[in-house]
Amino acid sequence: MTEPFVDRHVGPRPGDVTTMLERLGYESLDALMADAVPPAIRSEAVLDLPPAADEATVARELRELAAHNQYLACAIYYDALTMPRMAGFFYRQAEEERGHALMMVQYLVDTDESVVVPAVPAPRSAFGDLVEPVQLALDQERAVTDQINGLLRTAREESDYASEQFLQWFIKEQVEEVATMSDLLAVVTRNRDDVEDVEEYVARELGGEGEDPTAPRQAGA
Repeated sequence: MTEPFVDRHVGPRPGDVTTMLERLGYESLDALMADAVPPAIRSEAVLDLPPAADEATVARELRELAAHNQYLACAIYYDALTMPRMAGFFYRQAEEERGHALMMVQYLVDTDESVVVPAVPAPRSAFGDLVEPVQLALDQERAVTDQINGLLRTAREESDYASEQFLQWFIKEQVEEVATMSDLLAVVTRNRDDVEDVEEYVARELGGEGEDPTAPRQAGA
């Protein structure tokens, strides 16, 4: 029977180490390493590693990167249906989410935190009708909102006033994002069989907006 995942990947338990040393005839791991590792490649210096990013920050970066990929997949779906207004809207949303991730990166760099670019799951690219991508986008925005609220709670609990101030912009942004997707979902649901009406709404109400001068700086900008 295969060992449980944890037993195979968390490393040996103290009892396992003791048994191994006894059988090999060593009193300690240091003594074993002294004999096993050649001096030429052994270093006595203490590693100067940056602090690991906390789980909440990594999760937030992951959400933004995943959102970028998912919006890109939605844009391609509408592009294939010859709906240029909807496609353009989601292409812009994809770039916006990428920008949000780069804002987080810049903040971490500015505060001397380590930055880890995480792997993200493949986005969903097949949809049953015009409504499904918008419903998915709304669900995604609500999930991102929950994530930001969690980060803000953590910042307040830890008296991290700089992070709290940084996150305030995202709080405002998410209110707008959820409202936009909610309205778009209502329109698409009512007009799922009338592509022209959907395109007209997007052209009239969801044109590209100018840059927000209050937005945090993006890495690389």
